[in-house]
Amino acid sequence: MSTIHEQLTEAADEAARIVANTKPEQFGDKTPCTQWDVKELLNHLMLWTSYSFERRARSEQVGPDLMERDFTADPDYAARYRAQLDRALTAWTPAEVWHSEIDTGSGKTPAPQIAEMILMEMVLHAWDLATATGQPYAVSDQVAATVGKAVEASAEMYRQYDGFAAEAPVGADATALDKALAVSGRRP
Repeated sequence: MSTIHEQLTEAADEAARIVANTKPEQFGDKTPCTQWDVKELLNHLMLWTSYSFERRARSEQVGPDLMERDFTADPDYAARYRAQLDRALTAWTPAEVWHSEIDTGSGKTPAPQIAEMILMEMVLHAWDLATATGQPYAVSDQVAATVGKAVEASAEMYRQYDGFAAEAPVGADATALDKALAVSGRRP
């Protein structure tokens, strides 16, 4: 439990930094997620890695009020995202959350598996945002390895729904993060 929580905290810190350094004049820019511009990617990242993340700890779903919200319309969107990330991380602190099964709306999934998927979502989309806005992105090899494991486990399913592109080639000396990105169809 503590290891993945620490990894989520590290990834949240990096995601919050990337969001804080994304400027409104970049909102229309293209991203590695070809279906979204920067503003759409920001909204997706904020919704699923903070609001949904918090609700998952209680087996709750996000409602239409959040699904339809433009988080970037608030001039303090970056500070609000950071605060919501902190609430989500706090919601995932109790041991009983980690020993539970989370109701996803279509079934129950062990909490550690949900946490790994959230970590994957956070790292991949924060990297997308960093790439789109010309920012560096870095997480520890431990976080990258966990994300790599989650990407490997879910890549084919995500490809069926156009969530991932075909695996991209990487060199033998690629980092753990580059390997995870490549399996998800991103080009590090």
